[in-house]
Amino acid sequence: MTKLPAQPVIHEVNTRVWLRELQTRLGRPVGLGDVPGYAWDELTPPGIDTVWLMGVWERSDVGRDLALRDRALRSAFTQALPDVTEEDIAGSPYCIRRYVVDEMLGGAAGLASARAELDRRGIGLLLDYVPNHVAPDSPWVGEHPEYFIQGTGEDMRHDPAAYLEVGDRVVARGRDPFFPPWPDVVQLNAFAPEMRAATTDVLARIGQLCDGVRCDMAMLLMNDVFAKTWERHAGPPPEEDFWPAVLTGVRQRSPGMTFVAEAYWDLEWPLQQQGFDFCYDKRLYDRVLHETAETVRAHLQADEDYQRRLVRFLENHDEPRVAAHLDPWQERAAAVMIATLPGATLWHEGQFTGRRTHLPVFLTRRPEEPPDAELRAFHERLLNAVHGSGMRAGHWRLLECEGWPDNPTHRALLAWCWTAETGRFVVVVNFSGHRSQARVRLPWSGPADSQVRLTDLLADSRYERSAGELADPGLFVDLDAWGAHLFATEPGRA
Repeated sequence: MTKLPAQPVIHEVNTRVWLRELQTRLGRPVGLGDVPGYAWDELTPPGIDTVWLMGVWERSDVGRDLALRDRALRSAFTQALPDVTEEDIAGSPYCIRRYVVDEMLGGAAGLASARAELDRRGIGLLLDYVPNHVAPDSPWVGEHPEYFIQGTGEDMRHDPAAYLEVGDRVVARGRDPFFPPWPDVVQLNAFAPEMRAATTDVLARIGQLCDGVRCDMAMLLMNDVFAKTWERHAGPPPEEDFWPAVLTGVRQRSPGMTFVAEAYWDLEWPLQQQGFDFCYDKRLYDRVLHETAETVRAHLQADEDYQRRLVRFLENHDEPRVAAHLDPWQERAAAVMIATLPGATLWHEGQFTGRRTHLPVFLTRRPEEPPDAELRAFHERLLNAVHGSGMRAGHWRLLECEGWPDNPTHRALLAWCWTAETGRFVVVVNFSGHRSQARVRLPWSGPADSQVRLTDLLADSRYERSAGELADPGLFVDLDAWGAHLFATEPGRA
């Protein structure tokens, strides 16, 4: 097992869509074991150190049939892919029948080959686990009814959308407490000791196939959340919470696994305390896309150790494509922020080339969209600059941006620095649609009359400033709307 970096840079790939497009390019069937080397290189430009192959497990035919009969889902399919056919609908990758690699993708041998290709490039492999629910035709449903939230005939008559008849039993459909039940999955009981043991066993076996797992909707299994969602149906909560019990058992059998939690409702800190290495930073996502620099700055005042265990992202398979939501320069500013903050960084395949269609995960084909070559070049330069500098192996610090009584535009600027063995680095972003100025005091000492050279790694521009000025009153910054600097500093001319 490859231990993932302390702050991994993850590239999420919709496995079926990617393989289908490769098949079209090559004119032959392509499984995970048949992917040419150049295609792996395309997924792993410099700066990417982990690939998340989303959707490799065996999907459910029953779940697919339920999805095909769901009018809301069919409408979403047509909206994303107007010429969609039933051949394009594979069912949800989160409606899992068994945790075995789908034979349509090349099976276990194909995944082993893919992992070897990634390992040769020094790239880790992340896979999915869905702890909250399984497909209605999962072998567990018939063999282990004790794993599930059970219902009654009265439940079925009272709320047919929340329950499903499976054989001679009524089983609850999977759900998030704030939304209607999912139509194609059945609900596991997080309080059942037998289900906890089974989860531990499956995760330990998955740990033999990859370097880490991303746990879908991880907060739903926490004792207090699960109790509020299911009340009397779940039985009394165990004394130990779900994730400490499960993750301790997994790590005894598969040490070194990295666990990433999809987390919402500001439950990142509790999930970190319960054993997760990283948790989604949904709050930062919302602030970057919908709020102002001031609320982003407030968010970034959290403890650095806590921030190092967050996953920063601008999109993933659940969220809208960022290119369809932000204008091009705003998107670039946000990308600089995400790439240079502490924590894991999550990029979504197609994000680098400006894809705009948010594809439902049920589909195996997406519409053709012309790639944005300039946007891809920008992302490649950004990733390479951050990776090549080694900055994120150092210590991070949020910096203050100071303005003047007659110029409040400094409030739109965000700044931070990295102090690493490889050097000292400064990031300043104008997170607004107007030109902004500020003074940014840098924390590094040096003779006041010595010179410091600042090289912008994104623009190849260079500036000479005295160390005294950088300390007080600070580096003068004047940035156009959505502009950004990524400075490497070094001694200047004597």
